[in-house]
Amino acid sequence: MKLLDIGEVAAQSGVKPSALRYYEEAGLITSVSRHGMRRQFAPDVLLQLNLIAMGKLAGFSLEEIAAMFGVGGHPNLPRDVLHRRAEALDRQIHQLISLRDTLRHVADCPAPSHMECATFRRLVNLAGKRVGRRETVKKPKRFNSS
Repeated sequence: MKLLDIGEVAAQSGVKPSALRYYEEAGLITSVSRHGMRRQFAPDVLLQLNLIAMGKLAGFSLEEIAAMFGVGGHPNLPRDVLHRRAEALDRQIHQLISLRDTLRHVADCPAPSHMECATFRRLVNLAGKRVGRRETVKKPKRFNSS
C-alpha cells in the first residue's frame, strides 16, 4: 500500500494541511506513520475527507461527523439521523425555491411600486406567516454512535 504524505493528501483533497492536522487531532482521520516530520496517510483518507466534506455541507458538526466514523475510520452511518437531516434539507430546499421565486418576481414585477403588486403582497404575507410559525431548518438531534 502506497502511503500519501500530508502534502499529497492536501493536493488531492483540496483540504489545507492545517485542517488535516486539526481533523487528526479531532479524531476524524488518522495518520499511519511519519516520514521525517511529515504525516503519512493511507489512501482511504481521501474517501474519509469526502465524507467529512459532505457531512459539513449537510450541516453536521465535526463532532457529529466524528461520531459517524467507527473503528479504523470506517463509516458507521446512523440511518435514522441521515433520514432526519435529509427531511430537514427537503424543507430548506422548498423554502429556498420559494425565496428564489419571490426574488425573481420582485426583480421582474412590472408594477410601478411593489406595494401596488398583488402578487408581491401575497408572497410577502406568505413569507411572514412562515416566519411567524418559525419554519426554520433545525439541526438533527445529537446521537450516540454506540
